[in-house]
Amino acid sequence: MKYVIIGGVAGGAGAAARLRRLDEQAEIIMLEKGEFISFANCGLPYYLSGVISEKEKLLVQTPASFTGRFNVDVRIFSEAIAIDSANKTVRVKNHQDGTEYDLSYDELVLSPGAVPIIPRMEISPEMPVFTLRNVPDTYAIKDFLDEKQPKTAAVIGGGFIGVEVAENLKEAGVDVTIIEAGEHIMPNIDKDMSHGLHGHVRTHGVKLATGKLASEITKDGVVLADGGFIPAEMVVLSIGVKPATAFLAGSGIELGKRGEIIVDEYMHTNVDGIWAVGDAIAVKHFVSGEQTIIPLASPANKQARIVADNIKGRKVKYNGTQGTSIAKVFDMTVASTGLTEKDCIRLGIDYHKSFSATNSHAGYYPGPTMMTVKLLYTKGEGKVLGGQIVGYKGVDKRIDILAVAIRAGMTVFDLHQLELAYAPPFSSAKDPINMAGYVGENVVLGESKIATFEEVMAMGDEVIKLDVRTEAECAKGMVPGFINIPLHLLRERYTELDKSKPVYIHCQSGLRAYVGERILSNLGFNCYNIFGSWMWYNMWQADLQAKAAENEITSNCARPEFNA
Repeated sequence: MKYVIIGGVAGGAGAAARLRRLDEQAEIIMLEKGEFISFANCGLPYYLSGVISEKEKLLVQTPASFTGRFNVDVRIFSEAIAIDSANKTVRVKNHQDGTEYDLSYDELVLSPGAVPIIPRMEISPEMPVFTLRNVPDTYAIKDFLDEKQPKTAAVIGGGFIGVEVAENLKEAGVDVTIIEAGEHIMPNIDKDMSHGLHGHVRTHGVKLATGKLASEITKDGVVLADGGFIPAEMVVLSIGVKPATAFLAGSGIELGKRGEIIVDEYMHTNVDGIWAVGDAIAVKHFVSGEQTIIPLASPANKQARIVADNIKGRKVKYNGTQGTSIAKVFDMTVASTGLTEKDCIRLGIDYHKSFSATNSHAGYYPGPTMMTVKLLYTKGEGKVLGGQIVGYKGVDKRIDILAVAIRAGMTVFDLHQLELAYAPPFSSAKDPINMAGYVGENVVLGESKIATFEEVMAMGDEVIKLDVRTEAECAKGMVPGFINIPLHLLRERYTELDKSKPVYIHCQSGLRAYVGERILSNLGFNCYNIFGSWMWYNMWQADLQAKAAENEITSNCARPEFNA
């Protein structure tokens, strides 16, 4: 048998290695249009700051080492430019000598990956503009940093790569601004989870221009659609990727609206003998069941193994991708899995949401840090739909638990019964995931109702806004419109409240508010616990104020040619 694989990074290299482990006699040819195969794509931003100091560390395998280990004919600088599925041939262009040739196959695996999206705008040739998708991109940015030593940079796009690039440029001594068209950076989380993240990024010296659309890149910086201007000596584009599938035109292979390759649950295309994996394919979302594109390394590696197994007749299904992801943002960690609230609204899913803020480990052991967990789950059953965590220590462990919970079809009732490892340096007797389960259970059973400050602040005198912190805490600041009855006095003073009005309660972090909610609910009041309480309110307000200040700066920073 002769297997040809297009693409030599995660999906392609993984499929080639697995095929060899299953078939020692087969001829396996792997085509890669660039110079590098099997590189550490997710590690590329960290080379810019020197966290990864050696180029060689980015290369998991070289063509020579891969050939030696797996006996695969690795052909670099070899681009597949067309496929003749009727005759089972691939047209290949050799970028070293410019020649073209036809390569026959018995089975063909497509893993062409994705390419950065370049926005349709005027871009000055005098401005150094970069993308970060592969090793040459990384080297180009690092060489520019070392040779030109720019003082300022603009990163267009606030997703994973954009934020990681911004962090590493800042660590390299560059003054960075992230320009993001959406309301917040890191679209894998919802807006209500972003305020603390924004503050953290700003604290580390990175400027944010959220809700801003870049309209032009000049030789001096980035022009915004609202007329604002971001000065910069370099620009990094990070607004997303699209499947690299233009070469499949006329092949008969079915493509989606965005050029994604359509495959079945066995990773097979609509054309006999042609399979596909990785960033270029449409996948079934594990939770929603919809067809979508989720370009992540972990699913690509799993798909690579499955496609090789299926080529060898094992009939293994790929059950879908749930989008589990995690990112380091300086010393903060942002993670998510499953659906976001935005997804639930778009899909018309009837859902509950709840929040919990807990310490990463036992509070009496030195060094605990706060983490906020947001859960989304179905009404009635409480089946977990998605989770988001923003924090510092232990976020990776907890998001993985939620990822497994979603994969296993667990409910919030299951979460609080999970027996998780406990010792004071690592967790609490009630782990943050257990606590999230308790909160979710309370919501499903109607024992607690969740509200947000954004909702409550729009309400007037028709509701009671109650702060149950101590008088000493309130002396340091209160939310406008709220009255204070400390929790320890609530049973004595509840008669001061009008039972005909809903009561919205907050404390410092949420626990006392829940206790107050239960006290008043049992006394016949209609109560709501305000998410995040005083801590979240402060982060929200700080974010709003910082954004207003940033808007003022960008709007007053005119293009240099207009200052003459």
